[in-house]
Amino acid sequence: MSPRLLWNYWGPQVPDKETKATMGTENTPGGKASPDPQDVRPSVFHNIKLFVLCHSLLQLAQLMISGYLKSSISTVEKRFGLSSQTSGLLASFNEVGNTALIVFVSYFGSRVHRPRMIGYGAILVALAGLLMTLPHFISEPYRYDNTSPEDMPQDFKASLCLPTTSAPASAPSNGNCSSYTETQHLSVVGIMFVAQTLLGVGGVPIQPFGISYIDDFAHNSNSPLYLGILFAVTMMGPGLAFGLGSLMLRLYVDINQMPEGGISLTIKDPRWVGAWWLGFLIAAGAVALAAIPYFFFPKEMPKEKRELQFRRKVLAVTDSPARKGKDSPSKQSPGESTKKQDGLVQIAPNLTVIQFIKVFPRVLLQTLRHPIFLLVVLSQVCLSSMAAGMATFLPKFLERQFSITASYANLLIGCLSFPSVIVGIVVGGVLVKRLHLGPVGCGALCLLGMLLCLFFSLPLFFIGCPSHQIAGITHQTSAHPGLELFPSCMEACSCPSDGFNPVCDPSTRVEYITPCHAGCSSRVVQDALDKSQVFYTNCSCVVEGNPVLAGSCDSTCSHLVVPFLLLVSLGSALACLTHTPSFMLILRGVKKEDKTLAVGIQFMFLRILAWMPSPVIHGSAIDTTCVHWALSCGRRAVCRYYNNDLLRNRFIGLQFFFKTGSVICFALVLAVLRQQDKEARTKESRSSPAVEQQLLVSGPGKKPEDSRV
Repeated sequence: MSPRLLWNYWGPQVPDKETKATMGTENTPGGKASPDPQDVRPSVFHNIKLFVLCHSLLQLAQLMISGYLKSSISTVEKRFGLSSQTSGLLASFNEVGNTALIVFVSYFGSRVHRPRMIGYGAILVALAGLLMTLPHFISEPYRYDNTSPEDMPQDFKASLCLPTTSAPASAPSNGNCSSYTETQHLSVVGIMFVAQTLLGVGGVPIQPFGISYIDDFAHNSNSPLYLGILFAVTMMGPGLAFGLGSLMLRLYVDINQMPEGGISLTIKDPRWVGAWWLGFLIAAGAVALAAIPYFFFPKEMPKEKRELQFRRKVLAVTDSPARKGKDSPSKQSPGESTKKQDGLVQIAPNLTVIQFIKVFPRVLLQTLRHPIFLLVVLSQVCLSSMAAGMATFLPKFLERQFSITASYANLLIGCLSFPSVIVGIVVGGVLVKRLHLGPVGCGALCLLGMLLCLFFSLPLFFIGCPSHQIAGITHQTSAHPGLELFPSCMEACSCPSDGFNPVCDPSTRVEYITPCHAGCSSRVVQDALDKSQVFYTNCSCVVEGNPVLAGSCDSTCSHLVVPFLLLVSLGSALACLTHTPSFMLILRGVKKEDKTLAVGIQFMFLRILAWMPSPVIHGSAIDTTCVHWALSCGRRAVCRYYNNDLLRNRFIGLQFFFKTGSVICFALVLAVLRQQDKEARTKESRSSPAVEQQLLVSGPGKKPEDSRV
């Protein structure tokens, strides 16, 4: 089985001329050709421009629902007690279902009704989004102070330092554990994993079938423009996902079942959990609405006959006679093209699914023998690993490192990071086109972009906030009394070991995990014009008995988040400069008949080696910097406090590692390209005397048959 034969199944199959001539006959009685378009008014859905519009909106909504989990990853961790490693695994399960089925989508090609398959996939994506919200509705209402009994207002007396005899009768959370509680927790987490897998499965047919459908029935000159519009609109999806997350996380998680006495939390409280589930409902509704038109598009439509008028005018101005002369020799004779196409069409249906699976590993190994292809794919694996980790955990990193809210972190990322990615991709494509870069030029541009990205990543190691001083948890550098683990000043208190209601001593900027750990025995609420302020007084463990404020201590360097994110955005734009030139290197580094197959293998490797493992790797690295874990039924749940210096060094260091790997790969690519270019020039110089001798022998009026390069 030849690689060329497999290529017909990996890429979108283009109907031959006879098939295109009979398009639209499947809906007519007896399979006869449709009447003259002048006699029968064509359906509005027999319009490729409408399909481009619908597909742009669908892919926008699909990426919005796929990226929404990343915007609320820290909120989901707090709500269901997940570690960063588990949440990273949850995010990567979106790629599991996609990777498992993407090869078979390539096999089916245009055999199926592509618009309907896209519609079915979109409906599955919408159902998966609804399934992601199910854990919210089957779980108990969120209690931000688990130490308080059911009949007591939350956050009132449960965290105070009271004598053992007068303390509220509340058992530790581990004592409230039962097999039902653990089963419910596993069920909730399992539902989210299944939903993420279905999100990936539903997204399998959307992009490949949509692109091939546009390419088949759009005018040859309009197809690149339509695909450019499609990608431009689609790239706004992740940015909108983070914007939606910023809005939804401002709302309390139980907005549909608020307690009678209300809540005393503010959005800045570390115990705050936003309405993460509401964004999935909105995004799922958008996907469902965008899926409706696909059930009305035909399996095949008449190919677009006219070139767009404004595009024709632009080409008339920009195209030069030299370009026309350069393009003309590449045209094949109609007989040769038809013969080649007919041969492929006749052979392709003989390849069964079993034969396709058997021949795929052999063709894969043959494709990987191209050194340029292998090195570029490895470089893109490094870049995608960096991007996957950054997209998944950058919001949480900003929250923890700079003590900002999840809503504000998502807003900054949506407004700065994702627009810079779009700018980088566009600028890279413009540079390749304007400078007419060949393979060596593309390799040099990729290397330059990654070197600059690596350079601007160095200051990120030094921009951050120090760790909060937590009494009894972090090492105290100041010589304040009563800051050792379980100090004697709180021996008379019955403090829960797993309680979490942080308070801050403003005079020393020392934080206590509960008022009880500060030895506070009373609570005072001061009403102001705009908001009320909660104080805890009579604190035996606080220096000079000063009152403490409810909530974590404010960070003194939260303003650094903007310059930090600007550097991250600049690095992202420079890294994205390599998108178009690296793609061109892949297309020019393999044989012509293997191009589509090479692109498919490229995306398969990116999913398997980057987008699936990278979130788990980054989540595991983040977990190693935790200094205080919340416990749930004897197991580690969500992390309460991190060592900020370790968190910054390991998170940015992991990003720096992947960027360095990409630089090394692009440097090897450039070295191989220069060597190949040198060998080609040497071979050309050796063949020049033979060409001159042939010209002398044949006479001045004759030319060799193939002397043009």
